Amino acid sequence: MKKHNFYAGPSILPEYTIKKTAEAILDFAGTGLSVMEVSHRSKEFVAVMDEATALVKELLQVPETHEVLFLQGGASTQFFTVPFNLLKTKAAYLNTGTWSNKAIKEAKLFGEIVEVASSKDTTYNYIPKGYVVPEDVDYFHYTTNNTIYGTQIHHDPEVSVPLIADMSSDIFSRPIDVSKYDLIYAGAQKNLAPAGVTLVIVRKEALGKVDRPIPTMIDYRTHIEKGSMFNTPPCVPVFAALQTLRWLKENGGIEAIAKVNQEKAAIIYDELDRNKCFEPVVKDPADRSLMNITFVMTKAYKEKEAEFFELATSKNCVGIKGHRSIGGFRASTYNAMPKESIQVLVDAMKEFEQKQA
Repeated sequence: MKKHNFYAGPSILPEYTIKKTAEAILDFAGTGLSVMEVSHRSKEFVAVMDEATALVKELLQVPETHEVLFLQGGASTQFFTVPFNLLKTKAAYLNTGTWSNKAIKEAKLFGEIVEVASSKDTTYNYIPKGYVVPEDVDYFHYTTNNTIYGTQIHHDPEVSVPLIADMSSDIFSRPIDVSKYDLIYAGAQKNLAPAGVTLVIVRKEALGKVDRPIPTMIDYRTHIEKGSMFNTPPCVPVFAALQTLRWLKENGGIEAIAKVNQEKAAIIYDELDRNKCFEPVVKDPADRSLMNITFVMTKAYKEKEAEFFELATSKNCVGIKGHRSIGGFRASTYNAMPKESIQVLVDAMKEFEQKQA
């Protein structure tokens, strides 16, 4: 029986990626070896790294001024690696949730942090507007999509200082103008690959400007010079990432998947706005995430949360429980999520409403 995977991360991946990776675990590129055991210096794996890098550049239209890296440690490591490399005296951060909070905490170890705005006052259920980014900061950092609270910034901010973004949960889901950013980072376990590899896109000229000595492993220049192979890379996640990138290109690229993502999210949000038993956590449609749709029972049906969860589970919907910090439900609808699964969840919501009537 097909499972409908709504987990927020690690999350659903294309069947293409899973199948091709499973095949390579048994026999990688006809070597008779598993991709788990082959040398990362072998010509077969070097070709994987080169193609994955090239496809990221092609799909996101990465300019020549930037380099693509496949690193380790997740976004959590980038929280301190970014300021270690780029923060000289002062940086500006937008606080829209748990992950931006963590990034702010780490950055404070390296300099003064200006929190330009926060949505903490209402448990992060909106994106702050009208804030001002100081012109005397080394960079402005924001989180594009908030998996826990279900908010998303759908455009590239217009700022007069270097721009940094944590795109861990919406990378490759919509068009972005990479040329506007000094650095983009993303843990792979949402739209790209299994956990274990972190994508970084960095403007080369932004590096080497801080006075502090930088440990070799967290100096971006180290990994640029060595083509993401200074140390042993996470071979299986990188191989899986390549398969996802191939799948994305074969399915029309970023513009095509963005259209599908908008359509999928609209199916759920339309039902949430109509159904008397549920309501979206994020009220302003402009702030709603297309990747993580958070919702709760309306006041009249609050005590029936377990009943709906049981119904959805009986329909093979998995991973819909909301994060413990806000409760309720969360439907993560990443690139690989088929419309069929979206419809199963929406049908369960309709069935639940009918039962209450």
